[in-house]
Amino acid sequence: MQLTHVLACLFGMGSWVAINGMWVELPLVVPEIPEGWYLPSYLTVLIQMANIGPLFITLMHRFRPGTLDERPVVYSIVVLGVIATFLLAFFWKHTVTIGGSQHSVPLLVLSFLLSVVDCTSSVTFLPFMMHLHPQYLTTYFAGEGLSGLVPALVALIQGVGVVHCENVTLSANTTAINSTTAGSGELRAVYKPAKFSAQMFFIFLSAMMVVCLVAFILLNCHPAVSSERKNNIYYVSDLAQEKKEQGLSLHSQSPEQKPMISLEETARWEPRSSFGRGTYNNFEVVYIFVVLAWVNALTNAVLPSVQTYSCLPYGNQAYHLATTMAAVANPVACFIAMFVPQRSLILMGVLTLYGTGFGAYIMAMAALSPCPLLVHSTTGIVIIVFAWILFVLTLSYVKVIVGVILRDEGHSALVWCGAVVQLGSMVGAVSMFPLVSVYGLFKSGDVCNTKCPR
Repeated sequence: MQLTHVLACLFGMGSWVAINGMWVELPLVVPEIPEGWYLPSYLTVLIQMANIGPLFITLMHRFRPGTLDERPVVYSIVVLGVIATFLLAFFWKHTVTIGGSQHSVPLLVLSFLLSVVDCTSSVTFLPFMMHLHPQYLTTYFAGEGLSGLVPALVALIQGVGVVHCENVTLSANTTAINSTTAGSGELRAVYKPAKFSAQMFFIFLSAMMVVCLVAFILLNCHPAVSSERKNNIYYVSDLAQEKKEQGLSLHSQSPEQKPMISLEETARWEPRSSFGRGTYNNFEVVYIFVVLAWVNALTNAVLPSVQTYSCLPYGNQAYHLATTMAAVANPVACFIAMFVPQRSLILMGVLTLYGTGFGAYIMAMAALSPCPLLVHSTTGIVIIVFAWILFVLTLSYVKVIVGVILRDEGHSALVWCGAVVQLGSMVGAVSMFPLVSVYGLFKSGDVCNTKCPR
């Protein structure tokens, strides 16, 4: 059982580790390519284009149910992830001349392939977990959280984005516009060199994908894991028994706290909708999926797109602390869910409101950048860091609640879960792209020279 938990966690780590790794490595990649800081915008578009993978899988399950086995698809995309990250290590700086200008075609093409891998994992990894007992789904979510934490920690060790301010004396032969400052001194942000190269970081990402592949092979073939499955089929009978134990109440706390139902009550139980096993009525099904889309839009697209604007005004240390601790909060929420499982729709809604409130504060601080509230005080740093931690913690717990609920509803429910995750992320990204990259509503200050009133 312990081996299966470890393998499920390692398998989950491969779900988004490649794209998460790309984002944290941007400060080292951007100065070396002709696209510069337009690269994040390109990545956002590429990730949304990669949703063709989840769309194909979802349509197959909708119109040809039962004909698509997730396992060959998982093998294919994980192997593609291994190859693409390995090639990225050697070709990310190569450029191609198109229309008289240089473009990082290999980097963009490989980034698109990695986006296809990670986006498709949402609609294949989760349904595969139906082969195992329900408790391993939470472990998988913990691994999915680690797919963001591990690259962030490695980048932190690497020294990505570490900046210090140096006095720079302007030369006397400056242009007429700047002649009034000639000979004076000003501060300039200087990024410290990384402890190891971006090439080594991408090789590390390739190794992470290899670990994911090995974990998936063992989940399918290892004898100890085979004992956790029943003839390699889904646990229909186990799920039916769990549903009996859950009772008819939709808002109770956890299955362990519910009384057993009599056989007569079970016989009288009727499906409340055509979705899954009919536990939830149509309104509740819509509510669950709206919450899922909203939460993933916030956590995967909307707030990450303004993270630098919300944190960097408080200093480089506040930024790194917020990003690292927020990444830690994701798997922590999953571990909490392992010991405190919940299926309550009311609790899901309450936590969503709390998480949205923390996200609203973060968004407000990003909108006020480069001079947000309490920018010169330790209190401001503490509040923004805790806002990010609580935002990720609460909404990550909501994701697990939804995952557990839909896992009980069967294989097709988990396929739709992955599709809605990608849909919410896409809507969030498409909404934020023009605000950040086209209209420039968010302003970033100079780390060393921005002056804000006290």
